[in-house]
Amino acid sequence: MSKIQIIKKENKRYPQKLKQIYSPPQILYAIGNTGILNLPSISIVGGREHTEYGKKSAYYFSYNLAKAGLVIVSGLAKGIDSFSHIGCLAAKGKTIAIIGSGLDNIYPKENEELAKKIIEAGGCIISEYPLGTKPEKRNFPERNRIISGISNSVLVVEAKEKSGSLITANFALEQGKDVFAVPGNINSKNSIGTNLLIQEGAIPVINYKDILKNS
Repeated sequence: MSKIQIIKKENKRYPQKLKQIYSPPQILYAIGNTGILNLPSISIVGGREHTEYGKKSAYYFSYNLAKAGLVIVSGLAKGIDSFSHIGCLAAKGKTIAIIGSGLDNIYPKENEELAKKIIEAGGCIISEYPLGTKPEKRNFPERNRIISGISNSVLVVEAKEKSGSLITANFALEQGKDVFAVPGNINSKNSIGTNLLIQEGAIPVINYKDILKNS
């Protein structure tokens, strides 16, 4: 495992945007390039279950927004999060993964190789949880406030009605961030969450330039 860095809230490397949220972590544990934590960024999130449409959308937005110079933030989960990191890496961009466990417990296990690639490409993996912390269910809603808080805005690609991605979107709204959503098939359960977000005021996007012009 790479060297673990401890970043206290008063440290200049601590993400400045994260300081502005309600109940920011007092300490972050990080592996990789912490120099990107204060660069312009967007969180791209979505459900673990996904369709081919969701997979392609996550990759498309991540790839092109990374090419445009944004750091891509996501949660290293299965599904849309993974494709968001992968799209960024394909664009030779920088990506930040925020996990709900200790840095010695990458979850899911199948994404350990993706985590290594993120670090090798100049990205970063961070957690508010100390080493030894297991990926317990209650940790993930908490970490979602960091996913939104560290970013300038949030894009939800594909999500069910009860998806954790909607928790991230709600945190973003509380934090005064723009929330974007990819419209989906009204007959797909995987698009109910994103379509509801749009109905409730999220900015619908059909092209990565829609995000750039609203950022």
